Amino acid sequence: MLFCAEMLFKQVVGQEEVKSRLRGLVKSGKIPHAMLLSGEEGVGKLVLALALAQYIVCERKDESDSCGECPSCLQWGKYEHPDLHFVFPVVKKSDETPVSDDYIDTWRTMLRKSPYFGLDEWYNAIGANGKQGLIYEKESSEILRKLSLKAFGNGPKVVIIWHPEKMHPNCSNKLLKIIEEPPAETIFILVTDTPEQVLPTILSRTQTIRVGRLAEQEISLALAERYPQLSSTEVIDASHLASGSMLKALRNVGADGERSEFLDWWRIVMRKAWLVGNMRDYDALLFLKKWSSELKYDDEKEVDEKGNPIQHRTIIAAGREVQKAFLDYAIRQTRENYIRNFGCPQLNYQTQEEGEFSTRFAPFINSKNVEALVEQFTIARRQIEMNGNAKMIFFDLCLQLIVLIK
Repeated sequence: MLFCAEMLFKQVVGQEEVKSRLRGLVKSGKIPHAMLLSGEEGVGKLVLALALAQYIVCERKDESDSCGECPSCLQWGKYEHPDLHFVFPVVKKSDETPVSDDYIDTWRTMLRKSPYFGLDEWYNAIGANGKQGLIYEKESSEILRKLSLKAFGNGPKVVIIWHPEKMHPNCSNKLLKIIEEPPAETIFILVTDTPEQVLPTILSRTQTIRVGRLAEQEISLALAERYPQLSSTEVIDASHLASGSMLKALRNVGADGERSEFLDWWRIVMRKAWLVGNMRDYDALLFLKKWSSELKYDDEKEVDEKGNPIQHRTIIAAGREVQKAFLDYAIRQTRENYIRNFGCPQLNYQTQEEGEFSTRFAPFINSKNVEALVEQFTIARRQIEMNGNAKMIFFDLCLQLIVLIK
């Protein structure tokens, strides 16, 4: 069954080449003391780290996988083995600086539900309320303390650091020596979507293993297994839109509402920007200003190109993660609208509803403005991530869109 408690290699979606390489390291006895699994979000890096950790300590492993039944596997499969340690970004909710163990129950619950999750899901689970997580300096003392203790079992201690780029510089610097020369029988597995943001001195002390995108067919098979109630069309659409990410596929299956709401935002903002730039519609400009301030809309008078009223869903951005998600969506839709102009539908990754709007709107995104549009959405996303003023960022973005769409 997909995503059951214990994590075996056979439960990792795809990634056969990486699995083979990891098994080979274990069988040869040449496991690096510190390795970094890098790749795009949702391709299975954390799942591979969990499967590798269990395979290393399994008492009855075979050539291809852990047994899943020995005492070590049973403890490891619940993510409660005393020699398995997790480090991940957390948020400060009081004057006291938190460490990963303060959130370990929530972390284990997330893993048992599905180890395919990203920072957005994690921040929502811990109630970050728009705050950006960090691995604080205090975490380094906790890691050093844990590694100074005697191992519980016969195997090594394994430390999985999820998103090491979120480490406070002081935390990274304190861990440099132990990552370079860890105690005997200690393995560090770092997992990141953005290796370029990891401190170079940490990066240089690890062996990097690149984890690539999944094949669309691999995602389809996994979705069909986990969600037998889905139609074949729904599975195919979700897999196609995932762009090689199992996490994106899972979001596609469970996020139709959010995607529709983002589509509403995309349609109304681009339509209003066109009206301001081409028709000098002052009301449209006021609408964009209001939208930028509230990130919602309730314009009941809005109509489509045929004069029919448009029924809007109203969504309020609950923090920066939703704002970033929308900007990611806008970047993707910019790309899809541009590609649509070439008349190659097999290259488009859109739902039917998205495609209906793009059929009319695509000509306004072309070689003259596509790069600049992507750049403006990317700049806005980066500014939101850096805790900039959302009202100012989104209104400035709207002004840029007016110029570019014109």
